[in-house]
Amino acid sequence: MRKDENDVLLTVRIVPRASKTEVAGMHGDALKIRVKAPPVDGKANLALREFIADTLDVPLGAVAIVSGETGRQKILRVTGASPESLNRLFA
Repeated sequence: MRKDENDVLLTVRIVPRASKTEVAGMHGDALKIRVKAPPVDGKANLALREFIADTLDVPLGAVAIVSGETGRQKILRVTGASPESLNRLFA
């Protein structure tokens, strides 16, 4: 995780087609997140963005995939997340 003014950059490792959407711990320096959605037509990416937005209490538009759109390793830019909500994500 890197903080840049109002933005936070999160490195995540996504696992699609999981039994439920949840944080699964760390994978190296990346936050491992399981999502129920399949990696088809951007469904897993949308599920990931929705999960991060809900967990961090920010609008969906505040969560963007900066790199890794088609891979499992992604970098997300989150705008407007509070330190308390970030603690929930890493708890």
